[in-house]
Order: sequence, then structure tokens, then C-alpha cells
Amino acid sequence: METPLGVAIEEAMRLAREQDPTEATRVLLQRLSGNRLPDSGAPGAEASTTRVRAPLAESLARLRSGELPNFGLSADALARLGKRPTVHVPEGASYLSRTFSCQAGVRPYKVYVPSRSRGARAPLILMLHGCTQNADDFAVGTGMNLLAEQHGFIVAYPEQPMTANQLGCWNWFSEKDQRRDSGEPSIIAGLTRFLISEMNLDHERVFVAGLSAGGAMADVMSVSYPDLYAAAGIHSGLAYGVAKDQASAFVAMSGKSSDRHPRRANIRARTVIFHGKSDAKVHPSNADHILSEARAGVSGIYRESTHRGTSNGLEYDRTVVVDARGVSQLEYWAIDGLGHAWSGGSRDGSHTEQRGPDASREMLRFFLEG
Repeated sequence: METPLGVAIEEAMRLAREQDPTEATRVLLQRLSGNRLPDSGAPGAEASTTRVRAPLAESLARLRSGELPNFGLSADALARLGKRPTVHVPEGASYLSRTFSCQAGVRPYKVYVPSRSRGARAPLILMLHGCTQNADDFAVGTGMNLLAEQHGFIVAYPEQPMTANQLGCWNWFSEKDQRRDSGEPSIIAGLTRFLISEMNLDHERVFVAGLSAGGAMADVMSVSYPDLYAAAGIHSGLAYGVAKDQASAFVAMSGKSSDRHPRRANIRARTVIFHGKSDAKVHPSNADHILSEARAGVSGIYRESTHRGTSNGLEYDRTVVVDARGVSQLEYWAIDGLGHAWSGGSRDGSHTEQRGPDASREMLRFFLEG
């Protein structure tokens, strides 16, 4: 016999397949909370957002307690869901909470401005968190603010609200969210351009990086906006165009997708890839796919080499593709014993592994040497 929750889940999945994740979230949260939520298209965004918050908080509490099904979330992810770690801000630095809006939508974001100012034209890195994460969690887990303090660059952390995706995932698998000037790519690119203009940043040193769903969206940005981003860092992510809906996304994550060349991009940003060989959530073959697609995008004569190494207790294979000028266009770090976690991260953040190469530091090196 069908349960009300089961019917709601089926309806939410149908809406997700029809590229309407916001409405899918509304339907699911209505059933979870037991309250009627406002229609997603209703006027008065501020009033609608206020009414959603209380039922959502109640639903999260019920999920953590086991009163409701957890949809496959780990105990650690459930414990952290909706919570924010404390972000240390040195004297003279700032970590600002803001909101960006454009025709495509509205997203909250955090921006870190280091105390050690290098003057105008500083570099910018956009960091896209993974599912169940938020800006503060990702900032603490990756340690990117610490590197910004050392090297004098700006870091921005756009956030995906649960009203856009029930687990706070970037909708990298949605057709409308894989195109230039459409959906979430348009919002992220718009925020990037706004920060470049507002802070007088170096438009030639703008980068994007992400983990898991954020890594997949970073690849979307790399392909869709190669004129905006000089390089992309993809950690435990998936290739641009490998999925067209939620169902095909799960197939791709499992490594069973039969369509391995859905959209080949002739032009893309320089790319550095990190992936754990023991990743059970996003199969390592997805990194191989990104490598293949990125390699095809390298123009002219290039040289490729792979070497074996050890860093902070984990072994890895590092593949480097260098162009005729000797500049690295592509790197792939395949790390032994690493699961679905940010390599060399802090235990104070979620989805991190303290062992292994320092992904944040290596990404920054790759970004700046281009």
C-alpha cells in the first residue's frame, strides 16, 4: 500500500526528472513537515522564504532523530546538516555574509577578504560546496581561507539552499543548469563578475573549484565559461554533460553510464582533478572521464607523464599534461585509500580526509602557475 510519504517521494522524483528541483523540494518538505508550503511561484519571495524556514528546521530535527527516513545520508552528514562550524577570522581580515541576485535566481554567499592586502587586482577563487555542506563548513574543511591569508587572494563561497535542492546539492545534472547563461551557472557566473567589478580583481586570475556535486558544477563552469575562469579544480566530481536528470546522475555516480561522451567541449579552462581510488559514492571512473574530456580540449602539441608518489600517509598517481610552452594544462591526482572526501582537509569540516596530498594547496599552485 502506498504511504503519503511514498507518494510525495514519487512526485518529487517526477518533478526532478522534469527539471523542476525547487518544486520537487517543496512537495517533499510539505509531506515531511506535515504543513502546507507556499507555491514556489507565489509572489513575495521574502514572505515565502520566512514561512518555509520553521517546517524545514523541524524536518531536519526529525531526520536526525530517526523519526523520518534519512534518504541514505550518513550519521555524520545528518549530525552536521544545517549546522555551521566557527570560521576563524584573523585581525584585519573579513568574512562577510551576503546575498547575490540576478534574473536567474538568488543565492546567499560568504566572501573572505584577507588581512594581508596585495593591493588591487587580487585573484579570486569561487568554492562550490558538496551536498549537505554550507559555506562555513567548506571553508573550514578545505582551509582555503588560510591559504588566502598567506597569498592575498579573495575566496567566495556561494551556497545552495535546500529550497533549491533537498540536500543542498548543486543541480549539476539538470539540463537547464548545464548551460551558459541559464539556471545555476548563470547565478555563479553573475556573482563572479560582480565580485570582479566590485573589488577590482584580476579578471585573468579567476578560478572555480568544488567537491562532489560542487566539483561537477565546477566542471560545468569550466566548459560553459572558459572566458571567465582561467582554471578549475574538481575534487570527487563528475564530467560536464554526463547526466541529464536525477536518474542518469545516479547511474553516472555509480560508474555505470554507457554514454561516456555526451558533450565534448573544444574549449575549456585548465583543469586539475582530485579523486580517491576508494570513493564509494562517486566512482573513480568519473575522474577518468573528466581527464579524457579535458585532454581532448588541450590544443596543439603536449607532453603527458605520470609518476607515483606519497604525501601525508597516502600514495597517489599524478598525471600531468604540459603544453608546448611547458605550462601544465591538466593534472589528475588519483589517491590510494581515499574515499569521498577532500584530500588533506581539516577534521573540523565534513567530507574531509586529513591524510593525503593537500588538495587546496596543490589546486592553488596549479591555478597560479598557468
